[in-house]
Amino acid sequence: MSDTAQALGLWGVPVAMLGGMIRASTPYLFVSLGETLTEKSGRVNLGLEGTLLMGAVSAYGAAYSTGSAWLGVLAAAGCGVVLGALHALLCARPRVNHIAVGIALMLFGTGLSFYLGKPLIQPQAPQLPALALGDFSDIPAVRDALRVNPLFILGVVLAPLLAWLLKSTRVGLVLRLVGENVDAARALGYPDNRIRLYATMAGGMLSGIGGSFLSLVYPGVWSEGLSSGQGLIAVALVIFARWTPMACLYASLLYGAAGSMGGALQSAGVSVSHHLLSGAPAALTLLIMLFTCSPDRAAQGQPRELSVGS
Repeated sequence: MSDTAQALGLWGVPVAMLGGMIRASTPYLFVSLGETLTEKSGRVNLGLEGTLLMGAVSAYGAAYSTGSAWLGVLAAAGCGVVLGALHALLCARPRVNHIAVGIALMLFGTGLSFYLGKPLIQPQAPQLPALALGDFSDIPAVRDALRVNPLFILGVVLAPLLAWLLKSTRVGLVLRLVGENVDAARALGYPDNRIRLYATMAGGMLSGIGGSFLSLVYPGVWSEGLSSGQGLIAVALVIFARWTPMACLYASLLYGAAGSMGGALQSAGVSVSHHLLSGAPAALTLLIMLFTCSPDRAAQGQPRELSVGS
């Protein structure tokens, strides 16, 4: 990314930000899409930061052990399914608060990933391959910036698929019914706890895949604190996106671009404080909250069951 900006000067800044957006937005995208599915069923899972880290460490460990990065992605997906199922089963118990369960599982997943990942700090696991989409350019830095990973493409394809699933299929209708009015769903004979179990497992699976991107693509190593809070930010993105998969895609791309802005400007010779630019995603969060969370729009698109304390 920095080579791009150095080679092209100020014109390299938007190209570098494009490359950074493609790399940095993928974890946000997978976690926000997964949480959208979960919240559409009427349940919040705040434990996805722990799921993201567990996905990263399980992917790295599996890839290192088997020599296959794609088996690492499968391991991360399976780890996410298990953690999602654990969250759903605990929340199905009487008088259990799903917010508290999510926080507990976030701490559990974070601590367990640190413990399991200690032997993986030095070894180098195989990385996922990238697709070269910049061959149209003769500038090596541009070609490098436009190397796209298949997981990013998968996430971009998943967003409209999930939007169609939720809006135009019977599965989506039942899922939204449970999230809007659980009593009506029960009256029609739909098992709400089982539906929420499946939704939370699917959300955990997507979050685990997002974690595999961190350890197998960008930055492509395992270290403690690898996620830098991206799981929690992605959960907040669901609110900004009004529980809409396509809006999750756009918000994730925006956050990815904001996160790469600092490196792009500095490598182009623009003298700006690194610490100031590193706070761009946090500042963007505040701006989005300021301009979108007005009293008359605060609950727009929110599943009604989320407002019921449970």
